[in-house]
Amino acid sequence: MNAVNAIFYRDYRLRRTNPFLLFWDVAAPLAYLVLLGIGYERLMGDSLVIDGQSLKYTAFLVPGVLGFVTFSIAVNTSWGFFMDKDSGIFHEMQTYPLERLDILAGKLAFNVLLAVCSSTLVLAIAVLALHAPVRWEWVPMMVGVTILGQAAQFFVFNALAIRIDQMDAFNAIVGVMYLLLMFLSSMFYPLANMAGWFQVLSYLNPMTWQIDLLRFGMLGTGDRTALLAEGAGLVVFTVATLAITLRVLRRSA
Repeated sequence: MNAVNAIFYRDYRLRRTNPFLLFWDVAAPLAYLVLLGIGYERLMGDSLVIDGQSLKYTAFLVPGVLGFVTFSIAVNTSWGFFMDKDSGIFHEMQTYPLERLDILAGKLAFNVLLAVCSSTLVLAIAVLALHAPVRWEWVPMMVGVTILGQAAQFFVFNALAIRIDQMDAFNAIVGVMYLLLMFLSSMFYPLANMAGWFQVLSYLNPMTWQIDLLRFGMLGTGDRTALLAEGAGLVVFTVATLAITLRVLRRSA
């Protein structure tokens, strides 16, 4: 077993033996989809109109929940990374015959696989149980966006886990980011009717880019010029966060 596979298998064992993490990886996104989707759909019906399409709220929500899947997986992985560092396991691993890049690659590979599997489950339930429409020919594009979004969020939160030493500070920063990234995005509501300052902040949020691209792939909504800019922005953001994470990792003692 090479180093990357060993790290991949270690993260798999940690997830498999921790029901709390599995809850946030899989059950929590499904709870958002079912409870929020059905609840708000009863209130709104088919009154949600985007780009001339009359949509049920559940259909609008599914791409946002897919974005939440990658977000929660990245947060859970960063928490495990922080605990490894706090307990000294991470520093001990650096004495093993593996490169620091191997640690990052193994964890990222597991995160991507988990994100694709969890997203597939969410999409299957949305289609089979909630009758959400899907443009099947665009599913490969949605998979690509999911992988890219998972990588970007993985790099962001794990750079924080490596860089921050105090548990209270780490929890506080992650909590603030949880609120800002989720609620200052297009995850739960369309941005067209929001206040100008809210729209500006939301469109600076990489989660908005990811969710808008997923929503286009699934429903065909959105301006294509803006979506191309968001796609390019997501690629640049992922590369930039990779560079930052590698720099932080190499400087870790």
